[in-house]
Amino acid sequence: MEAPGLARSLDDLEQYQGHDIGANLASATAIELQARACGDIVLQLRARLVRADMEQRNGDRGSAAQVFLEVRRRAQDLGSRPLLARSHFHLALTYNYLGDHAASLEHAISATELLEEDAAPGLRVIYLLRLANALGDVGSITAARERYREAEQLAIAMGDLHRRLQVLNNRAYTEFEAGELAAAATVAERMRVVAAALGRGFLIVERDTVANIEIALGRYAAAEQTLLSLVETPLWYEMHDLAEAILTLARAQRGIGALRRAQQSLDRSRALCEERELTGVRVAVMAEQAELYAATGAFEQAFGEYKRYHAAGELLRSAQQEARASTRQVMFETAQARNDAERYREQALRDPLTGLHNRRYVDDHLPAAVALAAETRSPLTIALVDIDHFKRINDTLSHDTGDEVLVAVAEELRAVQRTVAETGFVARMGGEEFLVVLPGIAAGQAASGLEALRQAVASHRWRPVTGELPVTVSVGGTATLGDDAVPTLLADADRMLYAAKNAGRDRVMVLATAA
Repeated sequence: MEAPGLARSLDDLEQYQGHDIGANLASATAIELQARACGDIVLQLRARLVRADMEQRNGDRGSAAQVFLEVRRRAQDLGSRPLLARSHFHLALTYNYLGDHAASLEHAISATELLEEDAAPGLRVIYLLRLANALGDVGSITAARERYREAEQLAIAMGDLHRRLQVLNNRAYTEFEAGELAAAATVAERMRVVAAALGRGFLIVERDTVANIEIALGRYAAAEQTLLSLVETPLWYEMHDLAEAILTLARAQRGIGALRRAQQSLDRSRALCEERELTGVRVAVMAEQAELYAATGAFEQAFGEYKRYHAAGELLRSAQQEARASTRQVMFETAQARNDAERYREQALRDPLTGLHNRRYVDDHLPAAVALAAETRSPLTIALVDIDHFKRINDTLSHDTGDEVLVAVAEELRAVQRTVAETGFVARMGGEEFLVVLPGIAAGQAASGLEALRQAVASHRWRPVTGELPVTVSVGGTATLGDDAVPTLLADADRMLYAAKNAGRDRVMVLATAA
């Protein structure tokens, strides 16, 4: 498949057109392999995000978080705003799982702000949805409602009833969680209208939302009707959604006094929890079982079940804390590794004695400076600076003294460079030779700027370091508008440096014919 086709397939996955984790995971993996074959790094990284998201929803949160952080770094390196938006989008859910709602909101805001203007409307809907959910989690219910309204209006404009129902379901549950039962009930009724227009029943997660609202309002019989025939609903759900919905059904049935049916539902939920290792839901099942025992008058069994629930709850909280700590550790180590890599790379580009950039840095950055001068038709001056009679300093005094001189000269060069040009850099080319790069400085300005540099070295207080031995520098410079190759510029500067040496040292020579 060509890149445009892969992009369209990824668009569908990113917009969550289905909730079959296994199928989405397989599709994302296939797209990632095809994108790699096409050499499209951005598509490849987008597919990695979707694949990691599916793995996160399946419980592997630490590894997924590591992927999200790594893709965010790659997006920054590539300067890809859409990819950066997507990494923040997924990190918002990761922090939601960790219970860090403030961090989740921060990433949701970043994702929404970074989303490209021409992004697919369906993608914008789910970004607004995640932002609204994050706002609701921190208690900003008014702001959450506004984002839900925006998302719903987009869905209406698209004519996408599926997406509209998804928005309403999330809003209804947020209102329910906030204790705004009247508002939650109003949104639930709107959900029924949209589902009828779609010609389908509620999905499992939608049924569970509506039923929870009905139970909170004391409408137990209505909640039971909402949750009947759960297994016949469309298969857009994660397995824990089904177990939770059956548990909600048991609560509704207990509420109307149908205790035998409630026990049957509870047994179904428990079996599903055992089969799929749904520990969190299983603990909730134990709490409901204690309530059900009490409703039947079996108070001794209720007390025993409550104690088991309490112990299991403590174990669950401990396991959740451990899982969260593990995920946070993975995220910390990923960020630390990135920082270490950046630090090591920076160290590799600097001279360890003077702290200036080194020849490797020059090879990486001088061509870019010349290219920028060519693109903007702005001048660029480069100069080679050599310490006069440096061998005499080393031989007469010591190599340690020579090192002190190198460090002091480096500081003087760096200080003057910053005053002469707003940007640019100073590098140690090797031995006692330095390179000064001055963007925006033309040949006419070069002589005075480089003369200031020479004088700064000559007027330094050298007596405490070198005694009676003076320290001076010779400077050779040239300027360009970006029309010259880097080797030519360096050769011209070197020629001027030797001219300065031959003229008696401690002086500046600038190529007169330079631009």
